[in-house]
Amino acid sequence: MVRPTLVTNRIRALRFAHGEMTQAELARRIGVTRQTVIAIEQGRYSPSLEKAFQIARVFAVPLDAVFQYSENEGDPS
Repeated sequence: MVRPTLVTNRIRALRFAHGEMTQAELARRIGVTRQTVIAIEQGRYSPSLEKAFQIARVFAVPLDAVFQYSENEGDPS
């Protein structure tokens, strides 16, 4: 079973706020496949720090405007 990451994101909302950018266009601009963008958007995959910064740069927003980390969900401590 694949466990979703604790990292959430606003990529889909940001794509639509930026002229309804397609997943394919975002993928092209950051150098990954469309399938990778889909997995990131759905929280099934966390991008590298470098890719995360590239995504934020595409939308001209700070990194924490794209990605959020929740320490509470599923945290055993």
